[in-house]
Amino acid sequence: MKITKIAAVFLVMTFGGKMSAQEAEKQLLIKDADDKFPIADALVKYDNGNSHTHTGPDGTFAIPVKSLPDTLVISRQGYDEVKWVVTNDEDKNKVFFLQHKPFQISEVAINHSSFLSAITKVDLNKFPVNSAQDLLRKVPGLFIAQHAGGGKAEQLFLRGFDADHGTDVSVNVDGMPVNIVSHAHGQGYSDLHFVIPETVNNIDFGKGAYYIDRGDFNTAGYVDFQTYNGLKNSMIKLEGGSFNSKRVLGMFNILHDDLGRKNAYVAAEYNYTDGPFDVKQNFNRVNIFGKYNQWLTDNDYFNIQFSTFNSSWNASGQIPERAVDEGIIGRWGSIDPTEGGKTSRTNLQMNFKHLISPSEQIDAMAFYSKYDFNLYSDFTFNLKDKDHGDEIQQTDGRNIYGAEVKYTKTFSLANSSLNWTSGIGLRNDDINTLQLNHVYHRDMLLDRLSDVTGTETNLHAYSGIVWKTGKWTINPALRVDHFIFNLHNLLDAELLPSGQSKEATRLSPKLNFSYAQNDNVMWFLKTGMGFHSNDLRVVVPNKNENTLPYSIGADFGVRLHPFKSLIITPALWYMDLQQEFVYVGDDAVVEPSGKSRRFGVDLGVRFQPLENFYLNADINYSHARFTEEEKGQDYVPLAPVVTSTGSVNWDFLNGFSLGLQYRYLGARPAVEDNSIRTKAYFVNDLMLSYNRQKWGANLQVNNLFNVKWNEAQFATETQLKGEAEPVTDLTYTPGSPFGVRVGVYYKF
Repeated sequence: MKITKIAAVFLVMTFGGKMSAQEAEKQLLIKDADDKFPIADALVKYDNGNSHTHTGPDGTFAIPVKSLPDTLVISRQGYDEVKWVVTNDEDKNKVFFLQHKPFQISEVAINHSSFLSAITKVDLNKFPVNSAQDLLRKVPGLFIAQHAGGGKAEQLFLRGFDADHGTDVSVNVDGMPVNIVSHAHGQGYSDLHFVIPETVNNIDFGKGAYYIDRGDFNTAGYVDFQTYNGLKNSMIKLEGGSFNSKRVLGMFNILHDDLGRKNAYVAAEYNYTDGPFDVKQNFNRVNIFGKYNQWLTDNDYFNIQFSTFNSSWNASGQIPERAVDEGIIGRWGSIDPTEGGKTSRTNLQMNFKHLISPSEQIDAMAFYSKYDFNLYSDFTFNLKDKDHGDEIQQTDGRNIYGAEVKYTKTFSLANSSLNWTSGIGLRNDDINTLQLNHVYHRDMLLDRLSDVTGTETNLHAYSGIVWKTGKWTINPALRVDHFIFNLHNLLDAELLPSGQSKEATRLSPKLNFSYAQNDNVMWFLKTGMGFHSNDLRVVVPNKNENTLPYSIGADFGVRLHPFKSLIITPALWYMDLQQEFVYVGDDAVVEPSGKSRRFGVDLGVRFQPLENFYLNADINYSHARFTEEEKGQDYVPLAPVVTSTGSVNWDFLNGFSLGLQYRYLGARPAVEDNSIRTKAYFVNDLMLSYNRQKWGANLQVNNLFNVKWNEAQFATETQLKGEAEPVTDLTYTPGSPFGVRVGVYYKF
């Protein structure tokens, strides 16, 4: 008897004039939680575990009504096991979603749509994280640098881009955009520090601009950090270490109701460190996160989550090489000890899912963010003001509103399937403060250089299909984004009167192919256009500037799974960019520049020869040049050439785990003629942990071999007191020295 039939009718004959009874079977459906496609051959245990069945090719299965009410146990290799109570009076078209959660390389399916997030899931499981920096380093090919020891957002490098703080990388948390448009410190600024790392369940990412649901800043790629829906245990963690560093974390399971399908938890984190600098960093950060979700009915799911963080710090800033070489300051000293800042962000997000039928659904998301930013920096010292110095203040205050509705429908065709997705959405930034000021020691305002308010609105729509036929998957799609900029210049209302605006539209077509040669080899070709928006302070006053500079590129690669313990992913790629954004040290912003072209090679390796031994490495080469400049003057400043990250992890002695990770950033041009180059570095970190069911401890050693390395590096024209002329040389933030951190946790 086929398990996928809609119903089976049994006539039970009774004796003595008793009534006849009819016993039917209940049909149910299992889908993948990521791509919403049916899952075949899943094991379903019912009748208190005494009987079982399997899902068919269309993801359906049937169980006898006489076994109800019953607790189903649903399992499939590579997915979380699910236990679900089913009663006879529930909707017969009930859908179960399984979360793709591989812990071993052997469980990763190279032809699955969640392949990339599955890879990072294995990485996260083998080498846990405890900071926002650690989270970003889990993204294959993404390289980061920190300017201010955790105060400012990380500097991002991906695919030959020095993306500053996010100009060419779209960063998201549970689908909510993190990048901030027209930011005081740089276009696309992405401060991820409102995320508590232990709440992150998985990382979804993609390189290139080939994804219809990713818009602004998705040129080099995107990252989406996905938090847990619920906790199995509460936990308290305490950490402390070098440089008077302290961290306290609490995660509390408020509600975990499998029967009612409800989950709720809260998490809170406190961080403090003085840092290795001569001037104490006094870095303080407080984070709070809460999440509630529930299946209201078999067809309706609701989620609401809240997060907030507040951070303040002192910074030693970027220091010139010559100042250290000449003994003016030490490596951990500062030219201007009054640098630093304060920032905060509060987010409220809601999600709703409605299953119209087993083959179609609607997903809706809305969010609100309140953001404040106040940064004091001194990049040029006494270049412009010989008496007071060149310290600047950048302030940003805004409210951000956004929403998106997505419709998905799956069609079962003869020997193929088709998944259609369409969506519409909007984002509005209501900017009430956006300033650049010349100040003295934070307290004295010397000159207000820029002071504007405004709004920036992004309306978007997209539609695309994923057609699977035989060994082929074909994915054509189209996205359209429309921007409305409004700007009010508070310093010169006559030059730029209130209400002056500009609008622009960008079409972004995508076309992707993949061919699953077999279970061990899958080829892919991805093509598409993306864009990064320009700053409203640039595009509104300057009508000729590109408002939404586009990118166009392609990837050609293969996923190889030659045997269960090894996955290799080589890829060739190229990208043309209509307008480069280049960092300008004087004002600490990015400014529009010329057209550029990049091409390169990515190689990822995941190797697990033993269940308790894991090795991963990502190596990336890129070649970046301006296309309209003469040869020799066409280098893109700070574009990475060679980057590599990797780790090795060994679980041993029933609870102990030893991990060693590395990161390498090669030398790269710091100016257009390559006359000044940054210095390469190779840094290693060590993690030793001991984990039991209820408690555990870890020892983390940063910069294991205590190498002297420069983290953030720029070529900047500066002038120190006593110097007759300005000098252009490397300025840098020294990378952290050897440091130790110890932590303990308890679960309950």
